[in-house]
Amino acid sequence: MSRSLDQFVSQKLDALEAQSLRRRLVETDRFSDVEVRRNGRTLISFCCNDYLNLSHHPDVIAAANAATTRYGTGSGASRLVTGNHPLFTVLEARLAKLKQAEDCVIFGSGYLANLGIIPSLIGPNDLILADELSHSCLLMGTKLSDATAHIFRHNDLAHVEEILKAHRASAKNCLIVTDGVFSMDGDLAPVAELAALAEKYDAWLMTDDAHGIGVVGEGRGSSFMGDTKANVPLQMGTLSKAIGSYGGYLCASKAVCDFIRTRARTLIYSTGLTPAAVAAAIAALDVIEADPAFARRPVEQAQSFTRALNLPLATSPIVPLILGDADLTLKASALLEAEGFLVTAIRPPTVPAGTARLRFTFTAQHKATDIARLAALVRDKILPRKAAE
Repeated sequence: MSRSLDQFVSQKLDALEAQSLRRRLVETDRFSDVEVRRNGRTLISFCCNDYLNLSHHPDVIAAANAATTRYGTGSGASRLVTGNHPLFTVLEARLAKLKQAEDCVIFGSGYLANLGIIPSLIGPNDLILADELSHSCLLMGTKLSDATAHIFRHNDLAHVEEILKAHRASAKNCLIVTDGVFSMDGDLAPVAELAALAEKYDAWLMTDDAHGIGVVGEGRGSSFMGDTKANVPLQMGTLSKAIGSYGGYLCASKAVCDFIRTRARTLIYSTGLTPAAVAAAIAALDVIEADPAFARRPVEQAQSFTRALNLPLATSPIVPLILGDADLTLKASALLEAEGFLVTAIRPPTVPAGTARLRFTFTAQHKATDIARLAALVRDKILPRKAAE
């Protein structure tokens, strides 16, 4: 039996290898804000989601160490048993205040959050509309709900309304889900406009703000990109990007959060986050709230890069360079690595077929000289290869 299993997966791996789609783990030592050691070389990383470099901030590290000394290395159980250590109360209150919500629930990760939230609120007699470029965990949560699902064209408000007009009346409840900042394309969802449509058709809007919190909307996230806060009743996000720690959250009304604590399987049946992770997130929020200008830095850095390359002006810390072919993208990544930069190739199925890309991410601590050199390499060595394809 084991031989047939090995044969099966070996054939799958060979097929992926032939398409330049096989993945391998590479040991990476992130020893400073922007530098890593990989394969014996020191590289400047432009592919990390630690947008504010807070995972290396001395105050954040000190808070994690102090929490470990006080509470231990693990929470010891699920939150509904004995794993709900006192730091959870502090962090949930801080996040609710930041997002201007009544309450907050912390999950073990962003993926766990979406797999727990969506099926708890939506079921077989309901309707879900999801942006076609929504993160995998939003789409998987949608599948787990057993609701009727419709995928709308990326950021296409007219298509959203077309679906609502055609199908909203036949469903008991309706949920619209989208990234706030799209993780692979770096563009922003029209959150305020989606909120208006949701209100018009008695739907609930849920935004995944994994790549928005800490870096857009003065650090508050994608619901705060306009003059006033958008009416988003379900503000979900992660603590593992700009917050520099680990975990996921939902900010919502007290009633919704109480219900999620009671029904979300991924909360009920998962061990609570470590005290160190929760304490680190609290300390990171201190940094973000104390210095809104610092929170703007990653987007400003990305904009410097896009200006240098005559690309559309970045609106988030994420800048994609779509090369199309997976093999070409791997070669472009290797070229940059040879020049001292780490920019990983993003390939299907993470992105749609034919849209393999270099995904550049910018952080508060990147140096202007390094950004300029990176842009010059892309302009002189990568874009000509793309044009020749």
